[in-house]
Formats: sequence, structure tokens, C-alpha cells
Amino acid sequence: MTPRARKTSTPVAVSEALPRADETLKLILSRLDDMKAEETITIDLRGKSAFSDYMVVTTGRANRHVGAIAENVVKALKEAGIKKLHVEGLPNCDWVLIDSGDVVLHVFRPEVREFYNLERLWTQGPAPAKTL
Repeated sequence: MTPRARKTSTPVAVSEALPRADETLKLILSRLDDMKAEETITIDLRGKSAFSDYMVVTTGRANRHVGAIAENVVKALKEAGIKKLHVEGLPNCDWVLIDSGDVVLHVFRPEVREFYNLERLWTQGPAPAKTL
């Protein structure tokens, strides 16, 4: 009787297959600059969130600009080998969310960005509980 080969699971080097978070961030910021996105901020979520390493918030001047920015970023991420993208909001282009895993990008129209003010939520520390 010959011994059977054991099946073992070999971990795949994910970091070699996909760009690291810093590389993804750099790519996104470059595309935002190319597309003339405005008031771009990057929020470092490492140690604050389990869902992503960075959050980028930016503004497009109008719905068409928001859509063009988002489509350009999605195209660049796909060309870079990031296949599992989650995109929301492209039909209306008031607020488009692009989740690449390591980096989450929010592209807003100015009024919508002001209304939701996401950067305040993620950059402020937790408020102390009020006692009655």
C-alpha cells in the first residue's frame, strides 16, 4: 500500500497578488489629482477600524464631475488588479462610494459633503458621556 499524499493548504501571498493599502491609496490620490477633485482629505483608519486602512473624502463640482471622478478611479483600480470593488451611488452621482478593501473613497457634491460631514465623524475623538 502506498502512502497517500496529504492535502495541505498553502497560504497564498496576498500581498504579492494585490497592491498594498499604501499603493492603493497613492493610486487613488493620483487619479483624484488628475481629475481635479477638490478638498481631498485622507483619514488614517489603521487601529481605528477593522474594515479599512484609509478613508479618502473628496468633492466634485457637480454630478457629472463626481461621476467622472468615480469612473476614472474605478478604471485605475481595475487596471491595477483590484477586482473586488464595491461601488455605490453612480446612477445619481450625489455621493459615490468606492470600497477597494484597504481604501474607502467617498466622492461628494459640495452640498452633500457638507450635510454628512464624514470627516468630522472620523477625525474627532469619542465624546465623553453626559451625566444627568
